[in-house]
Amino acid sequence: MRTTLLAGLILAALGGGAMAATPASRFTQDPYPSTYRAIPAAPVLLANATVLTGTGERLDGADVLLADGKVAAVGRGLSAPEGATRVDATGKWVTPGLIDVHSHLGVYPSPGVKAHSDGNEMTAPVTANVWAEHSIWAQDPGFHTALAGGVTSLQILPGSANLVGGRGVTLKNVPSTTYQGMKFPGAPWGLKMACGENPKRVYGGKSGPATRMGNVAGYRAAFIDASEYLKKNAPKPQQPKKKRWWERASGDDRADSGGDSGGKRDLKLDTLAGAINGEILVHIHCYRADEMATMLDLAKEFGFKVAAFHHGVEAYKLADRLAQEGVCGALWADWWGFKMEAFDGIQENIALVDRPANSCAIVHSDSDQGIQRLNQEAAKVMANARRAGMGDIPPERAIRWVTGNAAKSLGIAERTGTLEAGKMADVVVWNQNPFSVYAKAEQVYIDGTRLYDRNDRSRQPVSDFMLGQEVMP
Repeated sequence: MRTTLLAGLILAALGGGAMAATPASRFTQDPYPSTYRAIPAAPVLLANATVLTGTGERLDGADVLLADGKVAAVGRGLSAPEGATRVDATGKWVTPGLIDVHSHLGVYPSPGVKAHSDGNEMTAPVTANVWAEHSIWAQDPGFHTALAGGVTSLQILPGSANLVGGRGVTLKNVPSTTYQGMKFPGAPWGLKMACGENPKRVYGGKSGPATRMGNVAGYRAAFIDASEYLKKNAPKPQQPKKKRWWERASGDDRADSGGDSGGKRDLKLDTLAGAINGEILVHIHCYRADEMATMLDLAKEFGFKVAAFHHGVEAYKLADRLAQEGVCGALWADWWGFKMEAFDGIQENIALVDRPANSCAIVHSDSDQGIQRLNQEAAKVMANARRAGMGDIPPERAIRWVTGNAAKSLGIAERTGTLEAGKMADVVVWNQNPFSVYAKAEQVYIDGTRLYDRNDRSRQPVSDFMLGQEVMP
């Protein structure tokens, strides 16, 4: 096993304590908290690059200063502090780290064998009690190939066999032995739901649902249960009462675990209640426009908000409504027609979803290969829009599809996704325009540490699983 400076820094960092997470209610308290800790790094000045900030701004001949794990400044003519590493980025492009909001790395890892198939809990139509993080194999080589493509954060979701598949988790794309060492500190969980063909195909020959109307009935039944659970668990004013001899002492661990709910704690209803409260973000696998509209109505019925529709090949048909309701579309550049609910997809989908004011278009992968080239997937959208007569989409707008907008849908936009002072120094240095077919990520920084360098073998993390599996120079 080769030992590198990078490996030593990573192991030292993972031995430290976790960063503080945001306060949680009883439904979202985390018994498996993040142990991620940024690797300390000296300041870095990326000088004289074309900078896409992820906010819609492009700066030519500009600098980006990274210090103490944060973006310290972005502008022209910045001075490097004492001890800083100066990187001459002349002719290169600098962007925020890419973010994939729909990945199954770690839960469907490589090699893709049955023993590694841990993404779908196909035991009941509603499995909100399961958490994708408990299936993540941190040694999946796919994490490192994604890093080489500029991906610094990603959401790992359960599969789409179920009406409610369970909780997803957001990770920092850093080498680790455990998923907790990758877990993005303070990021909210996602709730994976699915419309359409998948649930009715999986359960149609079993206990159901077998139809789309059965799907909707199943969602409603689950959220009715969760609404009642919320009411039963709502704080009640304490009323003084006389203690009776047969009552257990306060704090007795044999007392009812449900507290004032009158019943036991329910892991499934914890997750659904957290979604209703807005503490868990709802991400829905949904292809057809009519079903997306139904899910928006379901959200209004039970008081939760949809963070994003995923795949959504017909999202262009209700782009204005998505923008008005603040719902993101996490979409493929050009997947369509591979099943009936994907039949009416068009290659201009993302470009059309991106047009209304306040829109939130996202390019996602849902693929262990596509995640390695999210920048190229975005470039396809730009080319298809141009071909359809929609004009040129500038790089400073398109970069938001894989950075700022993605961060917004995951509830981490205040901390990453754009190059703004005070945000995490998650940064990619590209050899040229990232939307060129010849573009390559040359350097990738996470919290200001250069974790990947195309020209430095010691800065190219390798999974423990792969050590000994290939000839190392």
